[in-house]
Amino acid sequence: MDQNIFDSLENIEKTVGKLSSAQKILLITDGSVTNILDVLMGHVDINTLTQKFIPATKEMADNLDINEGETVNYRVVVIGTKEPLIYAVSLVPIKRLDNEFKEDLIKADTPIGRILRKHNIESRREIKSVYVEEATPELSKIFDTNSLMLNRTYNIIHHDEVLIWLKETFPYSLFRK
Repeated sequence: MDQNIFDSLENIEKTVGKLSSAQKILLITDGSVTNILDVLMGHVDINTLTQKFIPATKEMADNLDINEGETVNYRVVVIGTKEPLIYAVSLVPIKRLDNEFKEDLIKADTPIGRILRKHNIESRREIKSVYVEEATPELSKIFDTNSLMLNRTYNIIHHDEVLIWLKETFPYSLFRK
């Protein structure tokens, strides 16, 4: 794990206070967050808020190492039980998917980790950043809090290319115990 990630955790703690072990695990794991949530909270569900094909902006193209304007699957989900636990945005360059993977990705409410496992995709997760930010109006409404938000961004790498870019967000007020 990159030392910068641990430095970022220290900076977050200087801003919000002590992070719980569960919060730290959720921020820096290089495994499936869905599996971790299943262990911590019981079975979790995925609620897809948005899913569409869009042309990559310059920032998206830079994050995915593709050309601006290439088609990207943009998906926003909330992972939770009866209450929301994680808000996640994913970007997937369509040109890197086979048809079966693409079909499963488009099916609403299937976690990306489960799709990777189903298709026996050998991959690794590369944490890019962990940080804290103010809640947007959308996040305040979803989580019913004005708590500061803990965030992480990471890539899922397959064949030395970014297969999926993700940003996961949850309130500092969650997973405190």
